[in-house]
Amino acid sequence: MTTPYHSQYWAHALTLRGATGSIEALSRSIAGSRVDLNPHQVDAALFAIRSPLTRGVILADEVGLGKTIEAGIVISQRWAERKRRILVIVPSTLRKQWQQDLETKFYLPTRVLDSRAFNALAQEGVSNAFDSPDRLVICSYHFASAKANEIHRVPWDLVVIDEAHRLRNVYKKASRLARRIADAVGSAPKLLLTATPLQNSLMELYGLASVIDDHLFGDATSFRDRFVRAADERGRNADLRARLQPICARTLRKQIVEHIPFTRRIPITQDFLPSDAEHELYEAISDYLQRDQLIALPASQRTLITLVLRKLLASSTFAIADTLDRLAMRLEAISSNLPALLAPRASRQAGDASYEPDFVVEAKAEKYLCEPKSAAEMEDRDVLAKAQAAVEWCSHA
Repeated sequence: MTTPYHSQYWAHALTLRGATGSIEALSRSIAGSRVDLNPHQVDAALFAIRSPLTRGVILADEVGLGKTIEAGIVISQRWAERKRRILVIVPSTLRKQWQQDLETKFYLPTRVLDSRAFNALAQEGVSNAFDSPDRLVICSYHFASAKANEIHRVPWDLVVIDEAHRLRNVYKKASRLARRIADAVGSAPKLLLTATPLQNSLMELYGLASVIDDHLFGDATSFRDRFVRAADERGRNADLRARLQPICARTLRKQIVEHIPFTRRIPITQDFLPSDAEHELYEAISDYLQRDQLIALPASQRTLITLVLRKLLASSTFAIADTLDRLAMRLEAISSNLPALLAPRASRQAGDASYEPDFVVEAKAEKYLCEPKSAAEMEDRDVLAKAQAAVEWCSHA
């Protein structure tokens, strides 16, 4: 039986818990965390938690101001509220870092999902590995896109997307990955993290905002006419700022430098001029890469490899040396089999029945040269001269 005393006690206990989004409730949810918080991080987390009428927010603090910590605070609060279906989508290289930060700093149980883990759980009888109310789920962008149907079936309490500027072109038909992820998370509460919400065009802001709420600015054509092509720039900026204020928070380094002792870094520009030998090497490699035919490079990847070679060449001669050695190894792999591949060309004058067109012969030669060879076939470095002669013959014969 409930007495007036018990009623008063329970009412007082509820008062002490604090309202959702209050600093008191937030303090309890992160009381055991191992992280030194800064005021702007607490403000950003409260901004995200106090936005119940929106489908999410964008935290766009400048690089190095702790957006991961801000997201950890929000996740901890949701976890304390028993809202534990939480998905974290990050670049593949950051999955382990996020797992380590959430587990060691906030003591939150996590699971990194990839194809191997997903299939292993499926073999154990788990119908949908993403539906995990006892652990946070962390996955990469590409895995989230590949498993969009499974993600869409989970009633998420929170979806955190790191490096969210990758979704800035979600409104474009060509951006299939971004569209699949946005459709998969649907109307779930979202927390987008990015230090560069705007890079080249206002349409990028439209893309990020549409991930939060696709009705905030209407369609892309309306946004472009109203904001991108606006004649009154001052009025445009004021209107845009007012619309973004409920869903976007950004802190700059200069705003908090007074109470956070950042290391002062002084940039120095240093000019490096190539020596005569380096310039000669650059010209020689450029001439080589501009040849009409290059047997040393696979035809299907020639453009990509050319770009890589030029980047390495711009870095240093040491950076390009190993790559040139590997190309030389491919050419050195020419053995007595190569003349056999080229023999039909030599026999065409004699009307040999085994004659093959030039492009067939060159395709065979290129395939042979690009195949990995055993170490024994690569020991004799004198073969390089023969390889170069064969390349010239294939190109000009």
